[in-house]
Amino acid sequence: MMVAPAPRSEPVVDATTLDAYAALLAEKVFQTETKWPHFRLLLKDVRSWAEKLPAGARVVSLDRTLLYGGISLVGPFFHRQNFISVDCSPPSADERGAYNRSMVDDPRCIAIPTTRRAPIEATGLEAASADFVIVPNLVHHVADQRALFAEMVRIVAPGGRVYVFEPTVRELHQVPDDFLRYTPFGLARELELAGFDPEEPRLEGGPFSAVAYCWTQALQYFPADKRAEMEQWFNREHFPQLMAWDRDYPVNLVRAHTSFPMSFSITGLKRR
Repeated sequence: MMVAPAPRSEPVVDATTLDAYAALLAEKVFQTETKWPHFRLLLKDVRSWAEKLPAGARVVSLDRTLLYGGISLVGPFFHRQNFISVDCSPPSADERGAYNRSMVDDPRCIAIPTTRRAPIEATGLEAASADFVIVPNLVHHVADQRALFAEMVRIVAPGGRVYVFEPTVRELHQVPDDFLRYTPFGLARELELAGFDPEEPRLEGGPFSAVAYCWTQALQYFPADKRAEMEQWFNREHFPQLMAWDRDYPVNLVRAHTSFPMSFSITGLKRR
């Protein structure tokens, strides 16, 4: 049988606390209005799927909860479902530890502890035991891609789905545990080869949000005193303009069959 979820702490999750928690994620964790606008897609998708899935559905999240002190960022949204969080952080992440813990040190945080920590090739979950598997922002951190896709299809029940969110543009980060970037078409192919029928991907962002993202990374290379001055300028003047251009000019008018998403999500239906 599937491993039982870890006990959850009160208070009971409701729409009001979820709204506040989602605002915390947007503001302090993903910083969608100042740094990483492409994570809006993940937040929208997770909440949408949590609302669509029936109560009691078996949901598994494969992610890296160690970064946030051992709590699942997506767990609170699936409070109606039978939710399990598997922390797939590699051993090399122990040295960095919970360096993002301060991002969720907030009264709006709903702390759903991870169920277990396990390598991706040995999660300990029973075969065909999940109705929905969510893999949020993890794929590019997994060295053994064959093991990852094999485990996805192994634990999803026939007729169930896997959901994957991935960036297309990122700096090298969490070195050395950063291995690749997929396009939506490349990831769809991997899902199909694994035994899923991939569904239409959803894209987020454009060329101007890509420029904005690169700016936020470049600012970190300034010394602290200069960085504070430049961040104030960028966040006040430059970032809003780039976001407006992304909205106003979404189509490449020079080259056909071309786009510039910052991130994408895709689901795959496991064949019966």
